[in-house]
Amino acid sequence: MSRDAQSPDLDSLTPAQYRARYEALQAKARERAAAPVPEAELTPLSTPWKTESIPPGGYVALKLRRFDVIRIHNPQATPGAALFLWNADDVSERYNAGDTVKVQWTTVLTTGRVLFSDMGRVLASITADTGAGHDSIIGPNSPAQMPGGRNGRDNLRLAAAKFGMTRRDLGPAISLFSPLRMDEGGRLHFSGPPPAGGMIELRAEQNLILALSNTPHALSPIQEATGTLIIEIGHRPPAANDLCRRFTEEAVRGFENTDPEYAR
Repeated sequence: MSRDAQSPDLDSLTPAQYRARYEALQAKARERAAAPVPEAELTPLSTPWKTESIPPGGYVALKLRRFDVIRIHNPQATPGAALFLWNADDVSERYNAGDTVKVQWTTVLTTGRVLFSDMGRVLASITADTGAGHDSIIGPNSPAQMPGGRNGRDNLRLAAAKFGMTRRDLGPAISLFSPLRMDEGGRLHFSGPPPAGGMIELRAEQNLILALSNTPHALSPIQEATGTLIIEIGHRPPAANDLCRRFTEEAVRGFENTDPEYAR
């Protein structure tokens, strides 16, 4: 579907029409949020070209090609894992936590959702998820919480440094395996531990640099990682009926901004 077929001329809308459009998009988002989480068929990867274990407190920094798929397993229910992404061809484009939540009208990042960059493009898609809970608001733990110990913020900085980047190239990260709940006063609390055996699968929609730190969420009552993470990486282009590429209007527009960069 073309952009003209699905999007109005925003410059011509009146304030009342803008409001009506906003309310219609909000209603769709609430309906989608109330529906069961879509199930994605966990299709086999091509022979994984990389399998690695990340010990408690450890991290990895690696490059992914477009349409590489990474499966992150949490067999021992360690309470969090910090993830950050950059466009490997231009690291000034990076994961944007605010846009990922705001553009998709949800904080529930699970199967079908995508991770947006700060340039309105899609960095990665969540192609499968066991529902452990992933947070893009609070983020990983800090040096203040782990004085003298390994923590998420420092690990992400170390990962960035392997590709010549500094702390200025980092932003708010997504914390995997970090279930949260909100109390009546609007305060967030860690509702873990996450279930043992949790898994999330991401497909790279651009050439990526990925940093993954096996360190707890900032709100976890346990501030030391308690188990090993296991990653598998293979390659699998999206099918014609791919869920993530059609799940929301916002994702469709994100892919319209992304795919032309790779069609040149």
